[in-house]
Amino acid sequence: MRRTVHEECTGVFPRVKRLFTSLSCMHCEQPACVGVCPVGALSKRNEDGLVVVDKRKCIGCRSCALACPFDVPRYGDKKVMDKCDACLSLGRKRDEAPRCVNTCPTKALHFGSIESMEALAVKKGGRRMEGYTVPSVFVASAETRSENQ
Repeated sequence: MRRTVHEECTGVFPRVKRLFTSLSCMHCEQPACVGVCPVGALSKRNEDGLVVVDKRKCIGCRSCALACPFDVPRYGDKKVMDKCDACLSLGRKRDEAPRCVNTCPTKALHFGSIESMEALAVKKGGRRMEGYTVPSVFVASAETRSENQ
């Protein structure tokens, strides 16, 4: 599973609020998963900053999953790590958006350079996610997300 949706419910009936957060790989500036892989199966691409996995090298030790502060890496049927690679493994072309962006029914997901994503986030009242790995993801505040629904 490359993207998971977490649901948070607050309030008491009939005033219940539901907040959905869609998470996938954060393609961190300093990815903890890359540093702990004993066989070098994970790497960060210089050209676009995407963190990718070479499934031919992965031994399924799950060190990357333990190191990831966002609990992102998952293991598939082949017992190797699987994570978002922005649909590169599915044949995405350089000028295309990943499938999750193209199919998001609420248009909440966006994809682009870190600079363009930062500009969009700031315009919408968002900010860069925080963490010691410096996630390459921007999010709107809970208040902003509620207002936009």
